[in-house]
Amino acid sequence: MSDAEVARFLRVLPARTAKLATVRADGRPHVAPIWYDVDDDGSIVFNTGADTVKGRNLARTRWAALCVDDDRPPFSFVLLEGPVEISEEPIPLRRWAARLGGRYMGADQAEEFGERNGVSGELLVFLRPERVTGGADLSD
Repeated sequence: MSDAEVARFLRVLPARTAKLATVRADGRPHVAPIWYDVDDDGSIVFNTGADTVKGRNLARTRWAALCVDDDRPPFSFVLLEGPVEISEEPIPLRRWAARLGGRYMGADQAEEFGERNGVSGELLVFLRPERVTGGADLSD
């Protein structure tokens, strides 16, 4: 996939969930589904609880991999890997939580999700992709 194709794939609506891969302290992998969005600079943005397995792993390693796929024929995917930046700043956290809620649940529910997920104890995470791999129409 070209950069433009990757960008379109990641921003498609209805939004697809992503699978976030992190590494536990003992070296075991951890994969969890997440809601995400793409910032203007191409960073992948999501939030998670600071006390979740993924939240603790991200805080410790500052690194993650992410897979977004279309599991319908002809099948496509994008894999991203890179360092993460974590913020607990309340205003951006709430704004992004609302944006994510709107992206996945509809604009009419955006503020509700912002109030629920943009709170103390949540992390705002920016994955800065250093490696991007994508494949489109794999069964064609």
